[in-house]
Amino acid sequence: MALSAVYRTAVRAADRYVPNKLRPIWEHPAGPKTVFFWAPGFKWCLVIAGLGDVNRPAEKLSVGQAGALAATGIIWSRYSMVITPKNWSLFSVNLFVAATGLFQLAKIALHRRSLAAQAAAT
Repeated sequence: MALSAVYRTAVRAADRYVPNKLRPIWEHPAGPKTVFFWAPGFKWCLVIAGLGDVNRPAEKLSVGQAGALAATGIIWSRYSMVITPKNWSLFSVNLFVAATGLFQLAKIALHRRSLAAQAAAT
């Protein structure tokens, strides 16, 4: 309860300083005054973490984790387009979450295929 009061106070204080040009963004139903703005912003940390795994060896990647990221990214990308208001920020972050998950899954699959080919060759 106390944190929401602090947040509302901060928004009211900042409200006076928002220029007229930025007012439409500030007042938007998915703008900085709402959770619809902040949640996707913080979700970019998942994308950054996924990009950090790009150079990780394929045998150290988790199929479950990559699959969960891909699935949730796809599901929430779709959801962000059917809710009102359309949340393009949520859509874009989830598209990137799905892409990093799918990239990791492809990397794992290619690695496992190459191991199978090596085993078959010997």
